[in-house]
Amino acid sequence: MEQDQRDSPDRHDDPFAWTDDEARRRARAGLVRTLRPRPADSGLLDLASNDYLGLARHPAVTGAAADAARRWGAGATGSRLVTGSTALHAELERELAAFCGFEAALVLSSGYAANLAALTALTARGSLLVSDAGNHASIVDGCRLSRAETVVVPHAAPDAVRKTLDEHDGRRALVVSDAVFSVDGDAAPLRELAEVCRTGGAALLVDDAHGLGVLGEGGRGALDAAGLAGAAGVVATLTLSKSLGSQGGAVLGPARVIDHLVNAARTFIFDTGLAPAAVGGALESLRLLRREPVRADRARAVARTLHQRLTGEGLTAVRPDAAVVSVQAPSPETAVRWAADCRAAGLAVGCFRPPSVPDGISRIRLTARADLTERQIDTAVRTIAATAPAEAVTAVG
Repeated sequence: MEQDQRDSPDRHDDPFAWTDDEARRRARAGLVRTLRPRPADSGLLDLASNDYLGLARHPAVTGAAADAARRWGAGATGSRLVTGSTALHAELERELAAFCGFEAALVLSSGYAANLAALTALTARGSLLVSDAGNHASIVDGCRLSRAETVVVPHAAPDAVRKTLDEHDGRRALVVSDAVFSVDGDAAPLRELAEVCRTGGAALLVDDAHGLGVLGEGGRGALDAAGLAGAAGVVATLTLSKSLGSQGGAVLGPARVIDHLVNAARTFIFDTGLAPAAVGGALESLRLLRREPVRADRARAVARTLHQRLTGEGLTAVRPDAAVVSVQAPSPETAVRWAADCRAAGLAVGCFRPPSVPDGISRIRLTARADLTERQIDTAVRTIAATAPAEAVTAVG
């Protein structure tokens, strides 16, 4: 049978014919994804982006990005180890490390690249990686690319991590978890994980993409909130594309760890450096956050309000620990239709379906932005409730 398929004329004439079968499978499952280019000003109320602090269009941020491009050029021109490091990159790394409470930082082209860099450079063949079942795809891919043995443990379960480390006693080990999980917006039990790692002799890697700018003192992140910023054996990754409204990623940790990444992380060594405009924009956002720490408080307050109002309408939503508010949908198809109906009514929301959701439950996902007004929150809640599929609403007593 295998030989017949390989030698069939159709397969020989069209080696990508299998993609048609995949497209039909996705359509049947309601999992078709399409690109939707947005105009510069769509007119939609935006609760879909990750612009938690409303800084992506802040005049000071866009001005700093433009100034950086004019001074340093449109692109970094090469990898960080060749021509892609500027004084601006070094400035951002120093200020990021100081703000988040770590000894050193390394800026990369994306948060995805930062996770790949940390996971592949801090493990080796024969070492152990322990990963939360709810971790982001970039962590999953980093685990796959590493040469370590990866054990996936149940979501937010420190006891399962402890058991896994005990079963592999004596091996070099790295435990990795999102700080705030992107699907439901729940926070990892970081203090418990850190203690498990300490007693088990493992290092802890935390992706703080959704914590920076929202959690901790003045938005310093989830590790700051947990009292773990700069702790021995702890490394953080983060993105510049969410609260800082720019693009790029970073790894933060002890200086010797950062030095090791410079010498060993392939997604750092062989990738073009982050464009100066993104560096300048992120640096200005970081400085704005330092001057206006109330933005972090406001983002959390908006998230709590959205959760309270939406559950009051009979919708099922996970209580947010940061700025992500996730509302369950009955199926992938209804989630897509719900998001489309919201868009038609002037509201942009996210739509999460398998395989983006590890538990298989589809959702619409809202971003609680710090710059949302009370009127905009009212509009969002009314629109979501009015367009909700009947099977998504439960009776409110």
